[in-house]
Amino acid sequence: MQISDRPSSSTPANFNFPARVASVKRTTGETDVTVTLNLDGVGNCKANTGIPFLDHMLHQISSHGLIDLEVQAVGDIEIDDHHTNEDVGITLGQALRQALGDRKGIVRFGHFLAPLDEALVQVALDFSGRPHLTYGLEIPTQRVGTYDTQLVREFFVALANNSLMTLHIRQLAGINSHHIIEAGFKAFARSLRMATEIDPRRVGEIPSSKGVL
Repeated sequence: MQISDRPSSSTPANFNFPARVASVKRTTGETDVTVTLNLDGVGNCKANTGIPFLDHMLHQISSHGLIDLEVQAVGDIEIDDHHTNEDVGITLGQALRQALGDRKGIVRFGHFLAPLDEALVQVALDFSGRPHLTYGLEIPTQRVGTYDTQLVREFFVALANNSLMTLHIRQLAGINSHHIIEAGFKAFARSLRMATEIDPRRVGEIPSSKGVL
């Protein structure tokens, strides 16, 4: 994977920050997952998890979050997609946590309201150091293609727990399962982008009155 060196308006290079990149490999008896990311990328993505719909959603995170992202996963999908889906969420969460480091200078909070045709999903998140998920998607079908829609929640549980993120996902409208899920991922991506951007008024400071996250 090529990590882009094109600066964005908030890239840490503008503030003499170290590069916010991470690579995490997680191997268990069920899966082998590697995630590499650059928080200050341009939205380049390579995703090969063996789960096509999950790959599509990872592309949404990368594209709309402006994160350069590579995810490679091999898992026991002959059983079902659960272990691979969850372990990708775990590993991505660990990579986010590693890339953010002590979280100095970040905006910390992010929120976005994403429409996709009839679907409307709101996400709010906080890199608080306290993992929590409130999940409010009501997906009407059990599957989108071959993907079990129950796994959307499992992905976000794993990601929030391992990135130490407080995450709220709320559905305001929606009928089509694909639209609801994709709106959720797009809203998450834009919220993530907002929260991880560098605040020029808080460079070098941890964004907490406690002094630690």
